Amino acid sequence: MKKIAIVLFLFSQWGIMAQHHSKLIVNVDAENKVLNVYQELTFNNTTNDTISHILLNDWNNAYSNKNTPLGKRFSDEFVRSFHLASEKERGSTNNVTVLDAKKFMLSWCRFDEHPDVIELHLKDKIAPGEKAIFTLTYSLKIPSDRFTRYGYNSDNEMVLKNCFLTPARYENRKFVQYENLNIDDIANGITNLDIEINVPNGFELTSDLVLQNKVDSSYIYSGKNILQYAFYLEKKTTFATYKNDIISVASNLQDYKLNDIKKAIIIDKIVHYVAEKLGKPSIQNITVSQVDYEQNPFYGLNQLPAFISPFPDDFIFELKFLKTYLNNYLKNSLYLDQRKDNWVFDAIQIYYMMQYIDENYPEAKMMGNISKWKILRGYNLVSLDFNGQYSYFYMLMARKNLDQPLGDPKNTLIRFNEKIASKYRAGLSFKYLSEFIGSDNLDKAINEFIVLANQQQTDDLQLQELLKKHTDKDINWFFNIIIDSREIIDYKFDEVTKTDDKVSFKLKNRTDTFVPIPIYGVKKKQVVFKEWITEVKEDSIYTFGRKDADKIVINYKNEVPEFNQRNNWKSLKPFSLTNKPIKFIFLKDLEDPFYNQIIYVPSIEYNYYDGLIPGMRFFNKTILDRPINYDINPSYSTKSKSLTGSFAFAVNQFRRNSNLFNIRYGISTDYFHYAPDASYHRINTSINLRLREYDYRDNHKQSINFRNIYVNREKSDLVNSDFEGKYSVFNARYVNVKTEITKHFAFAGDLQLASKFGKLAGEISFRRLFDDNRLFSIRTYLGKFIYNNSDSDYFDFALDRPTDYLFDYNYLGRSESTGLLSQQYIIAEGGFKSKLKDAFAGDWIATTNTSYTLWNWIEAYGDVGFIKDKGSKERFVYDSGIRLNLVTDYFELYLPVYSNNGWEISQPHYTEKIRFIATVSTNTVISLFTRKWF
Repeated sequence: MKKIAIVLFLFSQWGIMAQHHSKLIVNVDAENKVLNVYQELTFNNTTNDTISHILLNDWNNAYSNKNTPLGKRFSDEFVRSFHLASEKERGSTNNVTVLDAKKFMLSWCRFDEHPDVIELHLKDKIAPGEKAIFTLTYSLKIPSDRFTRYGYNSDNEMVLKNCFLTPARYENRKFVQYENLNIDDIANGITNLDIEINVPNGFELTSDLVLQNKVDSSYIYSGKNILQYAFYLEKKTTFATYKNDIISVASNLQDYKLNDIKKAIIIDKIVHYVAEKLGKPSIQNITVSQVDYEQNPFYGLNQLPAFISPFPDDFIFELKFLKTYLNNYLKNSLYLDQRKDNWVFDAIQIYYMMQYIDENYPEAKMMGNISKWKILRGYNLVSLDFNGQYSYFYMLMARKNLDQPLGDPKNTLIRFNEKIASKYRAGLSFKYLSEFIGSDNLDKAINEFIVLANQQQTDDLQLQELLKKHTDKDINWFFNIIIDSREIIDYKFDEVTKTDDKVSFKLKNRTDTFVPIPIYGVKKKQVVFKEWITEVKEDSIYTFGRKDADKIVINYKNEVPEFNQRNNWKSLKPFSLTNKPIKFIFLKDLEDPFYNQIIYVPSIEYNYYDGLIPGMRFFNKTILDRPINYDINPSYSTKSKSLTGSFAFAVNQFRRNSNLFNIRYGISTDYFHYAPDASYHRINTSINLRLREYDYRDNHKQSINFRNIYVNREKSDLVNSDFEGKYSVFNARYVNVKTEITKHFAFAGDLQLASKFGKLAGEISFRRLFDDNRLFSIRTYLGKFIYNNSDSDYFDFALDRPTDYLFDYNYLGRSESTGLLSQQYIIAEGGFKSKLKDAFAGDWIATTNTSYTLWNWIEAYGDVGFIKDKGSKERFVYDSGIRLNLVTDYFELYLPVYSNNGWEISQPHYTEKIRFIATVSTNTVISLFTRKWF
């Protein structure tokens, strides 16, 4: 009776879905990348509301200009290709006309914030249960495929996905209005399709719809209950068709080392596996394309260099096909809101991928055949089970305090979460639930949900009800904590006692997040008992039969997405000197919760005075961030023939639910040479506060840094400057920055206090990339001494090359006044490029630096300002020239033309006046590639 009641309730809420119907005739102009469309749309009002307007998804028009939501998302993720593209590379929907059944011309409009949606205004309202027929004509200008992989290529071939006008999903008394953000989550209403596509001679067409007929270059397709579709126009089809008793699969998934027979065997195996687990698909055809895979690859597998080849070719093809087939199967089978309920797709997909590995490749390792290399067997990265990698990808974000709730809409996720971490955690969450309620119960609930979601529009509430139906255990925690929050889980043992027969302990919940947790007894890496604790009370003592276990472990098989597993086990051996032994690791490794890892790696640095600086680093930071980090790097200066090196220790405090999300306490010291005959020793103690917006996708960041820098410099007989030996400076700095491809704004305020001086400075910078691809940038710097009792210019504001008395900048030759290294330019203080006389200010400074694009990466720059030294009158200074902006802030050249020095371009030794920016910091270069992910 309970089952019947639930089904009746669901059907009473939704009803059996009837479909819209679209008949299309499409003529393809491949040369001009245009589709001319005639469409008869039958709109079926299956709601209880009277419809006065209709929303049509027009996602092709998202490519129409740089300021659409799609264009802004590209800018937000530092993708330059779309903004720099020419007009002919963009897509759009044009010449739209709509007639109703009476042949009246209907008006329509777009919204400024939703240019990829059309609102159709009706003359006659559509009552519940009624239908209305409309005739549409329009032309689709197809975009280049270099933005999203969908569109046309250099051979005028096309990949078309969800490009035709389609009624939007309707629920909760309104149409779902989503913008195209290139995250594969269109919200279409369920539609039957009949489409005739006329292609140019010499082209072939492939689709996941059913081919009904083909006459010459005319293809006729149909499909029932369609949510999304794809067409592949090629000069010679790359697709092969594989049919079995379940479905017809068209695939061009690349693996040139496998023959068609091996591919057919693998495809048949996976199709039957998915049918066994999830049921036979409701569609007749499905495509598994290389484009689909590249949009959502198997991260981890696809990042390994080809020359390593740690996995057999058939295994790689198998996983690529499995992931893409599961994705397309679910997107065509579940009438869910793909944006709002995205976690359901991810959870089912990854959960069954993990099951597939467990059933077919139980011995597979994360690094494949490399695990067989004896020299690498001590590495957790190498020995980790293949499915173990999912937890680490999720934990990578959790340890950075960047993870997001699984239940959040897909468009709110930062890129790494959307593509990797949230997907993997969703699968892990189902794995966790299956261990708790039993895999059979979870499988039954998923199967019933797929049947239901294949018949009508659903959401994750129905899945929740079905899961509760298949267990008598309380699983409210699963949705409240695992799905709808970002609360972290961290248990540890407390007060462990043991006898020969029993083991007793308390559990300490370090985060006050209560979820069921498994306790394991382990003997020589073999599980001897497993018990679930469903209710953790602070004062409770738990006692289990020991069964000869030599250690007890919380969450041994990593079912629970736990934040910290380093505190998860206790040794039961009688003479254990340490709970976790020390393990030395060469290079780097994944975190191993059973060892205290010390990583060592050779280091090599360079500066002009120390020459090459080989050393050996010892640190504890694995691939995952840790709350406490140390880094010891003793080294040797080959030029000065002396010991050098650095040391750093830091404690990270992550605040999970605050704008102030990270507080970092640190102390560091380094010892190197600043001149050929003189060294410096610096000690830096600091507290750094980092702030962010509650919207993690917002690139607005703030930081407040308090530090005290102590410097001890040896006197140099070679550097021509007044000597400042020992000094200590208190520095408070505030930074407020928001940056993306199209615009950048930053403000920084800086206060420095020392015994000989006190100074206050501020910097504002703005950068804008305009629609004509010209870049304008402006920076203003203001600085004033509060007091200045120094007799030298060492602490003064600098016009073009700061002395860097705090040793913050990565100068290759910080004391050089001539030669190539003296031409290194760092954007700081005055920001001038020309070397002017009397370039230091002991009182105040005010400068502005500007640049503007002339052509491509060639820009004109100009700097103006006033500087005032102690006891002298202020001076007006200026310079100008050409900037070669090859990679902004990373690699640039400055060619001076005219300044206070006159026409510099005509003066002797001009090459010595050229300035350059060349980033040599590994972390800085890496950030150029990772900023789009985090």
